[in-house]
Amino acid sequence: MAQMDPKVKQWIDEKKDPRSAFWQAGIEAVLNLFSQDLEKGRLTPVHPLEEKDLPIFKAALERVDLSPNLLAAFLPPPVANAIIPPDSAKELLRIEKGKPSYKIIILRPGKEERIICAEISEHAHRPGLDIFQSGALLGSFDYVSHDACISELTKALRAHAWEKDKWQRKEYLAYTLNWFKKTITLGKADVSVDKNHSFFHSPTLIRTNRIDALFLLIYEVLHHRLKNTASLKQDAHTLVETDVLGLLNLVRTLDLLDFTAFTDAENKMFKNEFARTVQKLVAEMNAL
Repeated sequence: MAQMDPKVKQWIDEKKDPRSAFWQAGIEAVLNLFSQDLEKGRLTPVHPLEEKDLPIFKAALERVDLSPNLLAAFLPPPVANAIIPPDSAKELLRIEKGKPSYKIIILRPGKEERIICAEISEHAHRPGLDIFQSGALLGSFDYVSHDACISELTKALRAHAWEKDKWQRKEYLAYTLNWFKKTITLGKADVSVDKNHSFFHSPTLIRTNRIDALFLLIYEVLHHRLKNTASLKQDAHTLVETDVLGLLNLVRTLDLLDFTAFTDAENKMFKNEFARTVQKLVAEMNAL
């Protein structure tokens, strides 16, 4: 007989339901397999996506709002189909065997580690999510349809997975940057975001104003993107200026910020910050 996972044994010794203990350990083991490919605060596919998977992934990317320290894996059918709860735990079964499953696994690390497993497939007879901690099933959320599940996921995540401690500046930066990257990828204005935790929407979170917040966000996106374009140094200024203008145009097109509401002082600040941001990024590229 295979030796029992010490963690599972401890949970069972603590009088946790063996079914939930084994299931949580199994979910954690799956997440550990892909942990090196995951980035905190971002929903990441753990298997190449086929064309048919993209609408489901994009819908999840749009609605699943993660605090900056959460790990989240998107599992398409080739992976998700193999993740089945114990036969004795029928209450955890959300989709019939053989149906294409799409799962999201989210881990909140820390002292009180918590893990969530969501079944979001349109073929699920009971789409929803289950929340586990220390081998116990803390609760479940069931939804009437795939669409309702996707739409309501963030509400459950904010209540049961987000870190409750006060955020630091770096966490506001990471959270806002992750939201903006999703907005760029999807080209949509209504990507789920908590405006009380986004420095773009609430600049006072990092003791700044809306003009500086706008260009800080643009700088952070391009700082990472342009590191891989050192070969274009000779035309760095044009490249950087084009990219900055492109992101500003996206912000304008999606009505993420009302440029017409700027005061004269803000318009002057805008011009100065535009020039300063371009110069800073060009200098970084030339230093590569």
